Amino acid sequence: MPKKKKVKKVKKVKKAKKIKAPVKFLEKKSQASGPDEKPEIKKIKKQPTEKRIYNLKDFVVYPKHGVGKITAIEKATIGEIDIQFYKILVEKEKLTLTVPINQQSKLRPVASINQINKCVSILKTKPKIKRTMWSRRAQEYDQKINSGKIYELAEVVKDLNKNTDIIADQSYSERQLFEKAYERLKSEFEAVLKISPEEVQKKMDKALGRAKILEDAQ
Repeated sequence: MPKKKKVKKVKKVKKAKKIKAPVKFLEKKSQASGPDEKPEIKKIKKQPTEKRIYNLKDFVVYPKHGVGKITAIEKATIGEIDIQFYKILVEKEKLTLTVPINQQSKLRPVASINQINKCVSILKTKPKIKRTMWSRRAQEYDQKINSGKIYELAEVVKDLNKNTDIIADQSYSERQLFEKAYERLKSEFEAVLKISPEEVQKKMDKALGRAKILEDAQ
């Protein structure tokens, strides 16, 4: 009888140890796994995007110059390295750009019809007039024009459409920015809608309310 009692005591101690040990181990693991999740998400964000392939006669947008047409895809050897590049003609500025294919992140395709329709709706809204100094506003407008983003371009056209609360000596620079943004947007409308420049101008002026102003002036 005494021998059986000793055996039972030893078994109970072993069972208690086996239950406690895995619980502590799991707790440590769960604490360590928490902070490791953040760097994994960052790595996914930094993955490179696939390169887009453009073809001859495709219209593209180069942020600093606007809409251009790919006229050639050529190759050249520079320092024993073969480089392939696009030749892009910007008719509005009478400029030909040479853009290497491996540096095409600056290019974007022309907008879709849905994006053009959104731009028309932006042009119909009321202009936002900021009370900051004109020099600061001019810089902001210029940055938006050269951003290559069509919605920001439409906002500049809309905001600079009406000459209100502008000092006389600033009206010339404001008009220059308006015309620059207007022509950039107009050229993209032409490329997407495939209609004449006159029809595009009528569409934009109607959205801006300029058609009525012109009629009243006449």
